[in-house]
Amino acid sequence: MTDSTATVRPAARADLTAVAGIYRHYVLHSVATFDEVPRALEEWELRHDELAARGLPFLVAEEAGQVLGFAYAGPWRPKPAYRHTVEDTVYLDPRATGRGLGGALLGGLIEGCERAGARRMIAVVAIPGDDGSGTGTDASGAASLALHRRFGFADAGRLTAVGYKHGRWIDTLLLERALAPKETGAR
Repeated sequence: MTDSTATVRPAARADLTAVAGIYRHYVLHSVATFDEVPRALEEWELRHDELAARGLPFLVAEEAGQVLGFAYAGPWRPKPAYRHTVEDTVYLDPRATGRGLGGALLGGLIEGCERAGARRMIAVVAIPGDDGSGTGTDASGAASLALHRRFGFADAGRLTAVGYKHGRWIDTLLLERALAPKETGAR
C-alpha cells in the first residue's frame, strides 16, 4: 500500500542533488547498477533535460520536501527502430523502502510512457550470479523483481555473468511489459 503522505510528481532540476545522493548509495553499496562511480550532478541535469526533450517521464517521490525516490524511462537502445521501446529505472532512498513508493513511482512511469506513445517497457534487474560464493541473492534485486512482476512484467531472458562488481559476477534478468500508448507516431 502506498504511503498516503508521499507525492509522486515530475522531477525538477532542484531535486537532482537528492536523486544523485540516492543513486550514489546504490553505486557504492549494491549491484543494482553496474555503475562503479557515482554520477556527477551535471550528468543528472543532462539526463533530466534529454528525457524532457523526448517527452519521457522523470519522476520523484517526495514527502515534506524530501525526495525519497526517483524513476525515469529512457530509450532502450540508441538505434531509431527502438524509439517506441523504453527502459525503466526506479530507485528508493534505502530508508524509504517498504512503503509502496516503488509501486507508486513505477505506476506513474508506466502512465507517463503510455502518454508519450511508448509501446513496450524493458526492465533490467541485476542479481548476483551463482558463482559458488553463496551470494546468489540480493535484496534490491529481489525487491525489483517482485515490483516489476506485480506490474505485469514477464521474464524475457537472463544474461549470465555479464557484469563484475564488488568482487562477484552479476547476472541480469530482462523483463518486458506491453504498454497501451495514448498517442501514435514517432517521438
